[in-house]
Amino acid sequence: MQISVALLAFVLGTSPAMPSDDPPATKSAVKIYDETADAKEQIAAALAKAKTENRRVLIQWGGNWCPWCVRLHELYRTDESVRRELLYEYDLVFIDAGKPAGKNVELAKSYGADLNANGYPYLTILNADGKPLANQETGSLEVKGGDGKSAGVKAGHDPAAIMAMLKKYEATHQNSKSVFDAGIAKAKSEGKTAFVHFGAPWCGWCHKLEGWMARPEVLAILAKDFVDLKIDTDRMTGGQAMLDEMSHKKSGGIPWIVFVDGAGKPQIDSNGVKGNIGFPGTEDEIAHFGAMLNKVRRNMTPADVNTLLETLRAKGS
Repeated sequence: MQISVALLAFVLGTSPAMPSDDPPATKSAVKIYDETADAKEQIAAALAKAKTENRRVLIQWGGNWCPWCVRLHELYRTDESVRRELLYEYDLVFIDAGKPAGKNVELAKSYGADLNANGYPYLTILNADGKPLANQETGSLEVKGGDGKSAGVKAGHDPAAIMAMLKKYEATHQNSKSVFDAGIAKAKSEGKTAFVHFGAPWCGWCHKLEGWMARPEVLAILAKDFVDLKIDTDRMTGGQAMLDEMSHKKSGGIPWIVFVDGAGKPQIDSNGVKGNIGFPGTEDEIAHFGAMLNKVRRNMTPADVNTLLETLRAKGS
């Protein structure tokens, strides 16, 4: 009877897990890794997002066949401190590697990660420009028993050790005034208006707004008149204070939007008749957002504005 290395590691509680061509007896029903994805595209997408948000990219190399990989993913979800750190500071990407033999191993090597020598899961941290900041095997991050050896898959990884690594490499937080001033200067140089939106990592409606703004057909229209300028109330120094000042403490929550001209003068904000419209989803919110667009547009046509409003109606539905 032949026992795979991955299965043996699971039974004995040892690590690192190594890929095998044997039947995946320990394979989890949870599909953490997209086995059909283009790994380079996954990393490129994470880097683009990280650059926009001033975050790091955390790559976890592994596979759905790997019990230690699944266990580490569980820690990301269940430990509150680790979960928050990842939400705020990292764009996490799971790269399917090692199975079939050699899959994405060379790609990992291009970032300085030696998967063949260290097993799975293996962690790589990149800055927003794609430069490797750290390569970390995970055996040393496992919970240890009284004998100093790994306590096994069930015990998993040590949250404190994971947190120490993540905190060590997180990006330096930006100053909201510096970000705001740079955005206004860009708007002035391009003869545009700054689309200032305040948000935070925990805010689902903020992510919805940002996702809408990033849609290619929406982005192309907004780019005619706007420079995208996000202020993070949690991660940027002075972000919340800036929101309070600009909204006169009447923001009514986030996302809160204000259009600001190249001279730094607010033109119109998202406080409608019923308060802050946030992400415009209802008809009155969409109508107020349309009024905002029409007040400042220069190159956008009425048809462009109508297209934007229709995409919001479609997204809301």
